[in-house]
Amino acid sequence: MPTLAQTRFAFGMKGNRIPAFFAYLSNMGWKVTIITLASTTGANLFAKLWSSAFADADGSSATSTIVLWFVLVLALTMTVSVLGHELIMKVEVWISWVTGIMTVAFLGFMVPEIEWAHLGDTPAGGPLVFIGGIIMAMTLVGLGFLNYGGDFARYLPRDTPARGVIGWTVTGLSLPVVILLAVGALLVGGDSKLGAATASDPIGALTALLPMWFFVPFSVVIVISLVSAAITGMYSSGLALMAVGVPLRRSVTTAINAIIIAAGAFYLLFISTSFLATFQSFLSLIAVMMGTMGGIQLIDFIRQRRMGWNTDMANPRGYGGRDGRWTAILSLVTGTVVGLGLVTSSDPNFAKITGFLLTEKGRTGVFGSSGLGIVIALVLGAALYAILTFGLRLDPKPDYSLVTAGDAQPEENTTGLPSPDPAVRHVADRTER
Repeated sequence: MPTLAQTRFAFGMKGNRIPAFFAYLSNMGWKVTIITLASTTGANLFAKLWSSAFADADGSSATSTIVLWFVLVLALTMTVSVLGHELIMKVEVWISWVTGIMTVAFLGFMVPEIEWAHLGDTPAGGPLVFIGGIIMAMTLVGLGFLNYGGDFARYLPRDTPARGVIGWTVTGLSLPVVILLAVGALLVGGDSKLGAATASDPIGALTALLPMWFFVPFSVVIVISLVSAAITGMYSSGLALMAVGVPLRRSVTTAINAIIIAAGAFYLLFISTSFLATFQSFLSLIAVMMGTMGGIQLIDFIRQRRMGWNTDMANPRGYGGRDGRWTAILSLVTGTVVGLGLVTSSDPNFAKITGFLLTEKGRTGVFGSSGLGIVIALVLGAALYAILTFGLRLDPKPDYSLVTAGDAQPEENTTGLPSPDPAVRHVADRTER
């Protein structure tokens, strides 16, 4: 079951539009980031190969080159998302293997570039800075992708062991990221100029250290890999829009996505003064929203288990589900508002909606930049929902007011509760397709 169909159990049929909207924002943010990186990588490649036509006087990519690559990448992503999604899914495994092999080779070139003698020159950041790094890594590989899990897991065989799904997912995500983050930290820790360069163009700054014979194929593979990731993620964005309640055709949702991505990429490429500052701000925002939703989901799994995993709760009001479950919605809003008020942003535009619960000292200090507000939001949302549901027993029960006695199907319903007729169930499950 897609993640944003699963969240109907906790938030209700219409109440689910709130986390679905958060998930859509998260999805679009990742698409903007991925397509921007693919565009700048392709532009850097052209600037290196044909500098007279595609580079400025200082050797950097010309604005026109970046715009050209952005249009190409966006058009390819949207076209394949609509017409050739199956093809990408078939070649995805080969793209993954080639990217993995090239990344290992890339690390082989990067490790000798580490300035080991200068690593101690950078002053220690203190405990909160260390915690902030952990939270950022947690956001990068976990909280930022909470709304994707069910979209991919639903294609696994029903008898797939849970420990295998968890084990391989955790290993596949965390191991390469931990290695890359460690090497990246060592590189910029020994070279402050490289650190400044990666803040504005992370891939371009690092690929500049490669020999030309490897730079060209590596850049091509990176572009293909990023475009592939953008295409596969477009499916989840369509599900998110449908879960929000937007009844549009795939072609229309694709056009909407293209406009939003174009606007976001324009901001990231030509308005934002720092890619890193904007990217970190984006991660903080989605981590607060999605982390709070994830905490509530974990608590709701306990409730669902106690109720025998009754899937009728994902149906419309009167057929086992509800329009909205106020306990989950209140917990989500409370956790999100508090979390946004306790995190800060280096991007001046994102800063307008963050840090409003902190003093001036808190906003400029280590606490605000550490991201502790993300953890506080997650814990607060989950704790409030648990108190309302299990402590105060304020649990809105499944609503079967529109089900007649003839609709019950005891032979197919292990919970002993009546189920809606097939037509109603078909309508309720539209977002799963």
